[in-house]
Amino acid sequence: MAAPVASKPFSAGDTRRILRHLQQPAVFVNATCDWPALRWTAEHLSVCLGDKLVRFRLGRKEETNTPLFETQCSYVEATLGHFLNWTRGQSRTKDVGPFSEFSHSEYWAYADYKYIALLFQDQSSMFEDVRWSDFGFEGRDGRDSTLWIGTEGANTPCHLDSYGCNLVLQVQGRKRWHLFPPEDTSTLYPTRIPYEESSVFSQVDVLRPDLSRFPDFHGARVHVVTLQPGQVLYVPRHWWHYVESVDSVTVSVNSWIELEADDVARVGEAVTKAVVCALKGRRSDDNTDDWLNPTEEGVASHNENMQYLNLAIAACAQTQEVVCRGEPTWEPRDMRPAKRDSSGQIRAKNSDVTRDPSASFSVPYGPHLVSVRCRQDDSTETRDVTPKDPEVGSQEEGGDSSAAAQKTEPAAAVASLRGKRDRAGLSQRDCADGASEDSSEGSRDSIITTNDLLECLVHPDVIARVTELLLKRHMGSHGTAAQP
Repeated sequence: MAAPVASKPFSAGDTRRILRHLQQPAVFVNATCDWPALRWTAEHLSVCLGDKLVRFRLGRKEETNTPLFETQCSYVEATLGHFLNWTRGQSRTKDVGPFSEFSHSEYWAYADYKYIALLFQDQSSMFEDVRWSDFGFEGRDGRDSTLWIGTEGANTPCHLDSYGCNLVLQVQGRKRWHLFPPEDTSTLYPTRIPYEESSVFSQVDVLRPDLSRFPDFHGARVHVVTLQPGQVLYVPRHWWHYVESVDSVTVSVNSWIELEADDVARVGEAVTKAVVCALKGRRSDDNTDDWLNPTEEGVASHNENMQYLNLAIAACAQTQEVVCRGEPTWEPRDMRPAKRDSSGQIRAKNSDVTRDPSASFSVPYGPHLVSVRCRQDDSTETRDVTPKDPEVGSQEEGGDSSAAAQKTEPAAAVASLRGKRDRAGLSQRDCADGASEDSSEGSRDSIITTNDLLECLVHPDVIARVTELLLKRHMGSHGTAAQP
């Protein structure tokens, strides 16, 4: 006789309401106990995929004090069978395919950001194994999700996602998350090189920071959690995160949930793309680096980038006009994940989890919903969230992050630019970071490089201000009152 399935602590409606009010990362415990996706171990997925090739990213395990970006990694295409044989140290007795060129003791491997809709396009029944409907998003399943399979040490450099919020299910092994609130952006020294649409990277190795280069990082408030199998992590909009596998094999599934604020963010991303491609699309004496992330399909032409920009502006303006008229904003759902999309599509608002600040609601923290606490910068302690963990997060904790989304909006960015030049990373010292050295005196040269110029032009605060000005221009030219 099969064991009874444990009852879930929250209904779908309750969970959706909780997400609307969460202001900081939190872990849902016992919310996925009946999900078939919990069977998605690497071994199970290897059987399902058979000889299908999967692209893996490989990086050295050596410790540095600089982030290992994807442009610096090696790549192989192999089966999950090859991958598993390699992780077990069976390169001499079993086929490990292209992994044979890499020592398991020196490298980690990561099959990251794999669209489940593409990976299992011939096995669509597997989409139903992922049930985001339990979180209040009816109809959202594996088709709207991505898969991540890695080894110990596999990591994603610290970054923030421009679009949406994030729900992450841990299936196999454990992953450690280091998260930082949006208002700490200046302390993380944001950069758009390497360029990837919708991802703003940090120049800091958050585990081993070089404080001589990035002194403001000392003030960053890190929130650390080790995610266990069966748990779901909620990552609010614009929270920075560095993610690392801590077990020999890890499997995760995530979904980015689109938000109304994404309409404005898409305009900013289109502006960023146009500027980056314009400055980096052609080589020059100081412009020879590998700047395009491998996730990007190529360098778009300026005409294409301007088309994207105009589509994004028109879509954003249309949404704002509909909201002003009080009409429903629902549109047929675009099934692409929310993370990358600057093409100006009006996304569905039926998945919106934007917090309603006027509503009176107390987040029910407890054994089934645990807040991710802020740790001291120099602490090496991490927190494993288990069903027995009695520690309860308070709503006051990380309270500054309640203004996080507001601070990333264009109007707030204007205030940020006034009187906060140095803190925002726009000082002469920071913009000149990376200039060549004076060979005769060993001191820094005053020459500004293309990357120095680019860092300042596409700084988040600058892009937010430009976005605001473009939207005002567009709304004004169409006889519509510009939004504040």
